[in-house]
Amino acid sequence: MNVTGEIPDIVVGRLPIYLRELNRMARSEDNMTTSSRDLGHRLGISSAQIRKDLSHFGEFGKQGTGYHIGYLIDQLTQILHLKEEWGVAVVGAGYLGHALANYRGFQDRGFHVVCVFDKDLDKVGIKMGDLTVQGIDELEETIDRMNVEMAIIAVPVSVAQEITDRLVKAGVKALLSYVPIHLNVPEGVQVSYSDPVVQMQRMTYYLTPVATTAAESST
Repeated sequence: MNVTGEIPDIVVGRLPIYLRELNRMARSEDNMTTSSRDLGHRLGISSAQIRKDLSHFGEFGKQGTGYHIGYLIDQLTQILHLKEEWGVAVVGAGYLGHALANYRGFQDRGFHVVCVFDKDLDKVGIKMGDLTVQGIDELEETIDRMNVEMAIIAVPVSVAQEITDRLVKAGVKALLSYVPIHLNVPEGVQVSYSDPVVQMQRMTYYLTPVATTAAESST
C-alpha cells in the first residue's frame, strides 16, 4: 500500500461501506472476484468513484479481471487498522447505552466494549452482559489503565461537552456521539455523529409534503 498525501475524509468514510459489502459477498457467493461496476451497482455508487477512492491507497485490481474479493478485504482491513482489537468505552448506561454495550456486531469487526460508565448511582454496579457499570468518577483512571482510545457517548446534552473533555484528557482519540449537539474537540481527535433525527430530516427533503399535495389537488 502506498498512501500519499492527505486522504479526504469522505473517501475514508466510504471504505467501511465497501468492506461491509465485500464481506457479505465473500460469505454468501461463490465468485472470488468482483468489478468496480458490480460493486458500484450493489452500493449505488458509480464505478468511477470506487476506482478513484481505491486509487488513493494503491492498485488493487487488474483491468479485465477486476478485484480479488479476499485480497481487497485484506487490504481494506489493513488500511482501516481493523487487524487490531479496539477497546471501546461507553458513557451512559441508559437504554441506548445498554443496547450498545450488548451489541454483538462490534465483536465480529474488531471492537470490544470494555467498560461502561454512568453518574446515576442506581445504575452503577448493575451488570451489562459481562461488564459492570462503573461510576463516572472512575472514568479517567479506567480509560488510562485499559489504554482505551475509542468511546461512545450516550449521555444527556447538558453534560455531553464535559464528558467529551474528560474523555479526551484521559487519552481517547475517537468518539462516536449519539448526542444531538456539535462537540468541540482538539485537533487530532475524531468525532462521528449518529443522530437519527438529522438523517430523517435529510430524507424528508426528497418526500412530497402531504399538506402541500392536498392543497395543490384542491386548486
